[in-house]
Amino acid sequence: MHKMTLRVTNIFLVIISLLILLLAGCSNSPTESEPEDEILNFKIGQMVMIGFRGTELTDTNHVRSDIRELHIGGVVLYDLDVPDGVSYPRNIESPEQLSGLVSDLQDLDTIPLLVAIDQEGGIITRLKESYGFPATVSHQHLGDVNDPDTTHYWAGVIAATLQEMGINMNFAPVVDLNVNPDCPVIGHYERSFSADQDTVTFHASIFIEEHHDRGVRCTVKHFPGHGSSTEDTHMEMADVTETWSAVELEPYANIISAGDCDAVMTAHIFNSHLDPNYPATLSENIITGILRDSLDFDGVVISDDMQMGAIVENFGFETAIELAIKAGVDILLFSNNSSEYSADIAEQAINVIKNLIGDGEITEERIEESYQRIRLLKQGAVVL
Repeated sequence: MHKMTLRVTNIFLVIISLLILLLAGCSNSPTESEPEDEILNFKIGQMVMIGFRGTELTDTNHVRSDIRELHIGGVVLYDLDVPDGVSYPRNIESPEQLSGLVSDLQDLDTIPLLVAIDQEGGIITRLKESYGFPATVSHQHLGDVNDPDTTHYWAGVIAATLQEMGINMNFAPVVDLNVNPDCPVIGHYERSFSADQDTVTFHASIFIEEHHDRGVRCTVKHFPGHGSSTEDTHMEMADVTETWSAVELEPYANIISAGDCDAVMTAHIFNSHLDPNYPATLSENIITGILRDSLDFDGVVISDDMQMGAIVENFGFETAIELAIKAGVDILLFSNNSSEYSADIAEQAINVIKNLIGDGEITEERIEESYQRIRLLKQGAVVL
């Protein structure tokens, strides 16, 4: 009788333990019983999103430990690997392969990942027809046709594809105004719906609606407006001081006021009228002053790639991270797909943030602000 009682008690304890683990996993956050340092480290990790190499998860792929041990908040997927001499494939070969990869990524931890991609349509498309994905059209095409049914259809095609793959965040729509049709990073690639702010708002809102209907989050970009630039921030700083105008803020203001804005991606553009010292990604005047205070946005702010030329050529790694967080950026994006690839980029970034906290340059309260925004964003993103 005594042995039977012990056996039943042990089984009961195992069941209770499993339930506790299950509930902890569903909470998508660290438990209060964990050491304070571990909780803080978890929250810091959630602020980092990286790119990685691999069409499948090998045992030696660093992204495994980045997710399991560092608890990074997300990953970004590419079809093309730039540091390796513009080679294919990087993460994407086919629909079957990609859905398996995304599923395996999500299985690495109990905390859901943001799995992001630049699937704007047209030229800027990671999921190409040649890999077996549906055809898409550019923002410019949709703006030129200017028909809501057409935009609903093509945006729906993109959103349904992402949902099917398990990708829960699109770095789109682009809401830059086509001020300079020859802009080497916007107009040249047909990424803008229009030069008219109302047309941009109209089609971007439809694009977002189609994604939301399928549980996919959107990121409007590139704040506060990249469409008038004459330089490509992938290579160098883009100065829009003499070409930018306040009308470029209107699509953001409209989408935010409608309650449709999940996240905003910053631009690495410089505008001395808005900030005499720093580009938008690193500017408290622009991110906190304009986006958060003036436009009343309290959602997630994602940096454009922190490894782009505009940042790395003008600011040190540590300085850029410090300035971005102080400016109000919540997720620091490291594509690992610019001039070089670093397998320990997540660890590097997280250590910088830890040191900044230790030195008193960044407060734990500031980390908490970003963590809470990221947590809310993840609650609205489908994880298949």
